[in-house]
Amino acid sequence: MKDDRPPTLWTRRDVQTRSAWALLGASLVAMVGAFVRLLFPRVRAEPPTKVVLGSPEAFAVGEVSERYKRTHRFVLVREAAGFYALRSVCTHLGCVPAWSAGQEKFKCPCHGSGFHRDGVNFEGPAPRPLERLAIALDAEKNLVVDTAVVLRRERGEWSRADAFLPYPSAGHP
Repeated sequence: MKDDRPPTLWTRRDVQTRSAWALLGASLVAMVGAFVRLLFPRVRAEPPTKVVLGSPEAFAVGEVSERYKRTHRFVLVREAAGFYALRSVCTHLGCVPAWSAGQEKFKCPCHGSGFHRDGVNFEGPAPRPLERLAIALDAEKNLVVDTAVVLRRERGEWSRADAFLPYPSAGHP
């Protein structure tokens, strides 16, 4: 019996062969694209690590300023002798402790850790004190906190010059 149908442009085998080659070509293009993408890493935009807070006179003696807690994750404490910045991250599991002015302590809402005004832990599961951040005065006599420099008490880093900024409560330095 003879097939009287007219010949087609492509046979089923031709369609399958060309489809396989197209799939292989698309895979190679995707691999090359992925390799080229690796050559240009994504850059993560982060806020600058040095935060200029302004004049020291803007902060009252005895004040615990939480102005920078949301934006830069630290709290500024002004004592009569000077300033220090505490990183507002609980050392237990990383929650954000809140300052309780009535009780004169930082209280972690997650597991109840308590920290004195200077950041030393005294209750709850926190294993160590809050971390301090480097603080200094710039050339224009503005307070500057560097959030990239983290100072830990148990390593003896609180005694470093950049852990506490001496600043007299009366007059200028």
